[in-house]
Amino acid sequence: MADPKGFMTTEREVPKTRPVPLRLKDWREVYEDPAEFAQGKLPKQAGRCMDCGIPFCHEGCPLGNLIPDWNTLVWRDDWADAIERLHATNNFPEFTGTLCPAPCESACVLGINDDPVTIKRVEISIIDRAWDEGWVKPVLPETKTGKKVAVVGSGPAGLAAAQQLTRAGHDVVVFERADKIGGLLRYGIPEFKMEKFRLDRRLDQMRAEGTEFRTEVNVGVDVTAARLREEYDAVVLSGGATQWRDLPIPGREAEGVYQAMEYLPPANKVASGDLADTPISAKDKDVVIIGGGDTGADCLGTAHRQGARSVTQLEIMPKPPESRGEANPWPTYPMIYRTSSAHEEGGERVFSVNTQEFLADDDGKLRAIKLVDVERVDGRFEPVPGTEREIPAQLVTLAMGFVGPEKGALLEDLGVDYDERGNVARDQDYQTNVDGVFSAGDIGRGQSLIVWAIAEGRAAAAGVDAYLTGRDVLPRPINPTDRPIA
Repeated sequence: MADPKGFMTTEREVPKTRPVPLRLKDWREVYEDPAEFAQGKLPKQAGRCMDCGIPFCHEGCPLGNLIPDWNTLVWRDDWADAIERLHATNNFPEFTGTLCPAPCESACVLGINDDPVTIKRVEISIIDRAWDEGWVKPVLPETKTGKKVAVVGSGPAGLAAAQQLTRAGHDVVVFERADKIGGLLRYGIPEFKMEKFRLDRRLDQMRAEGTEFRTEVNVGVDVTAARLREEYDAVVLSGGATQWRDLPIPGREAEGVYQAMEYLPPANKVASGDLADTPISAKDKDVVIIGGGDTGADCLGTAHRQGARSVTQLEIMPKPPESRGEANPWPTYPMIYRTSSAHEEGGERVFSVNTQEFLADDDGKLRAIKLVDVERVDGRFEPVPGTEREIPAQLVTLAMGFVGPEKGALLEDLGVDYDERGNVARDQDYQTNVDGVFSAGDIGRGQSLIVWAIAEGRAAAAGVDAYLTGRDVLPRPINPTDRPIA
């Protein structure tokens, strides 16, 4: 245990965010000085951990992070050992430390009747300190197996699988159809949530370890499935659940209605200096975001920084409660009303509404949308009579989630089976019905959290290594009952 009285004497505290008018002028992460916080206040925050006899935070984390261990080490100022303990279960703690919604904190025992430990802040502080101190180095394989593995998709699942397999001695090539490696980490996540230097330095480490990256390769088209099977001993499919959910209502064809993943990538390229200007800008426009989740919040913060005149975020579901309900007890993830840094920056959130029509001018450009309030009746959302109205909009982003993987040439030519939800089916070793072809992340699990993607990448790597060598040396962090199995 860290500080035996820490949970009684220290209140939960996190770094302050920069003033809104200041941070809207740039794309940097929103916190003031996390390094100063880590050196001064963080050890006491780590000391709030009670090192419970049954650490429910382990169960809350899909990676099985050894959270009480590294909390104690930080409280003791033993940061070098803390990063070793953190890296034992998580290849990329800087990704989860910035982007994960922290189900571990929801499962913290202290959270039963108090504010939980700031697990996520301790995590990101450990890895930031490790990079600053030069403790993060390439991990080279002791022996080479002579086996070649292709990883298709360079999001968190693909990167985790690739790093594990490279370190196990295999020759790994990661294919990415975009112009840079990272998947949604690169082009779906705005800089203000995670600056891309965090991604780039990890990629440098992976290159030094021996992982090869090939960009602008559309596997299935530029490289056929047959060629992939011929040249590689195993294939890991980690292309994500990139088939977005659309809204086929009258006026959908109006100029100004875009998918979130049409809007965010060029904005990220501008923020990183790879593009001079975005073809889809919110500047001086009334912006409507349809979808109340994380992607919607990403669109919200992006629209603020582009100079939107107004931003309205719509959600068909009712406004969540401020605290847990009886049907949502600890240690389950609390379905409560949350305010992200983007919401702090402005805009209006409207719940229990449905979009009926996109309204365009004579020249086909979006001018407004037609809404109606809804209520749930027998499991369906029914319009409330007399609540129809219009609100101005010259830009709409659809952030309603994803329905599964793109079923293009690669999956069709490989002949993989799908589960009842349309995801790539796999067994408990993450192998599909096609011998030597595995799946990891959202392509097999469905749209989910980054922490699940990394965990699945690690678990799939263990399955691939066992398939290629017959050994059992890589960790398998996921309980198979926690995910859909074909």
